[in-house]
Amino acid sequence: MAELKLSNVAKAYGDVKVLKDINLDIKTGELIVFVGPSGCGKSTLLRMIAGLERITGGDFTIDGVRMNDVPPAQRGIAMVFQSYALYPHMTVRQNMEFALKIAKKSAAEINAAVEKAARILQLTPYLERLPKALSGGQRQRVAIGRAIVRDPKVYLFDEPLSNLDAALRVATRIEIAQLKEAMPDSTMIYVTHDQVEAMTLASRIVVLAGGGISQVGTPLDLYQRPENEFVAQFIGSPAMNLMPGEITATGAQTRIRLANGGEALADIPTTSVDLGLKVNLGVRPEDLVPSTGIPLFTGQVEITEALGEVTLLYFARQGEAAQVVAKLPGIHSGLRHSTVSLSADPSKIHLFHSGRSLLYR
Repeated sequence: MAELKLSNVAKAYGDVKVLKDINLDIKTGELIVFVGPSGCGKSTLLRMIAGLERITGGDFTIDGVRMNDVPPAQRGIAMVFQSYALYPHMTVRQNMEFALKIAKKSAAEINAAVEKAARILQLTPYLERLPKALSGGQRQRVAIGRAIVRDPKVYLFDEPLSNLDAALRVATRIEIAQLKEAMPDSTMIYVTHDQVEAMTLASRIVVLAGGGISQVGTPLDLYQRPENEFVAQFIGSPAMNLMPGEITATGAQTRIRLANGGEALADIPTTSVDLGLKVNLGVRPEDLVPSTGIPLFTGQVEITEALGEVTLLYFARQGEAAQVVAKLPGIHSGLRHSTVSLSADPSKIHLFHSGRSLLYR
């Protein structure tokens, strides 16, 4: 059982500010995922929580106890790193029990802890093997097992799947999800650059950008109701399309005339917004459908990617505007070089002004 609180936490290296004003409450039993572009500070923040990096501003507490100056070994935290870092000359059992031996636990306690962790991680048949006799996914499970046997308050995962191939990442991601279900009261923080990991594992996602938190929410909250353009384009693949335009009618619904000549209606109330306000209209690729009326967008398909269950259409760029991408169900490879008109349901459209969503005005 552990609740974590970060209050105005900051990190600087001399005059270089890496993180600033990080405010976050993490409840017992949550699996929090930190995501963001390379260099945004997500691993640095994880290491500050672990005590491997000094906090240069603000407070970090676990269950109300200030941890800023508490050594890593006394924080009740176990960390799983990107590299397995297993002792190659030790068996799986010896790797998992090593920290407990250093802590001078009894043989009975050590054996019980290792056997329990091995059952949870399905490692029991491999306890007497050396790491070289294991697959990459099995080695990562051993690294997780070394954390479990310590029975920590908090588990920290620093991109634990990035060294695995695609198939092993999928399998190990499922195993981590099952591990969380088997340990519902455990508090976990997980760093990744992989959106699929974030969307499928997280209780809540913390999106970091520019040295601060851009948005915190459940995976579907971030996907369906991004607070700003950065989150809108960072969460989701392919990214949300953004098209410049201006508001031509306000009220319970909002009408937008786009710079590309299209028109759209959005289920966003704008009674306090001026006509002519310049906005970026956002729509996800899967929400674009062939138009049956006034189109939102018309363009020539430059490239198609037939993925089986869906086809991605990449449209030719129009001037300085970003490339538009549509995701249509089924196979549509014959549309390459065709001119296609698209529209979207008003409930699927987002509007951004000065980078912020009009939903949050």
